[in-house]
Amino acid sequence: MKIEDEIKQRTFKNEYQKAYINTVYTAGWLEQRQAAAFRDFGITLPQYNVLRILRGQHPKPSTVNLLIERMLDKTSNASRIVDKLEAKQLVTRTVCPSNRRAVDIRITEQGLNLLLSMDEVANQHTGLSNLSEGEAAQLNALLDKIRD
Repeated sequence: MKIEDEIKQRTFKNEYQKAYINTVYTAGWLEQRQAAAFRDFGITLPQYNVLRILRGQHPKPSTVNLLIERMLDKTSNASRIVDKLEAKQLVTRTVCPSNRRAVDIRITEQGLNLLLSMDEVANQHTGLSNLSEGEAAQLNALLDKIRD
C-alpha cells in the first residue's frame, strides 16, 4: 500500500519529504509487527535485541557496555533489560574473575532455545520477504547512504 493511502495525505512538499515520512512510517510499522509477533513469546523488542547480541557473543561473555554499544535502540536501559531477562532465566550475570568491578553476562541454553524458536517468526513478520534479494541489497545500500 502506498504511503499516501496509509497516512491519507495526497501531496508532499517534495520527494525527500515523502521519503522521510515513508521511512519513519515503515520503521514504526515494522516495529509494531515484530512486537506483536514476539508477544506470544513474552519478549519485548529490546529484550530480543539483547538476546541476539548475547547469542552472537556466545560462548564468550558480554558486558552491559558492549550491549549498549550494539543495541539497535540506544534509548533502551540495558541494565534493566538484563534484569528482566535474568528473572526469566534467559541470561546469567556473574562477577568477572579478572575485573571484580565488571559483570559478565551470558545467554543461557533456555535463552538460546527461545531465540531458535523465535527466528522463523522474526523473519516472517518483517514484510521484507516481499523484496527480492537484489532489492534487499539495494535497500541496504540506500539506508547506509542515508546515514553516511
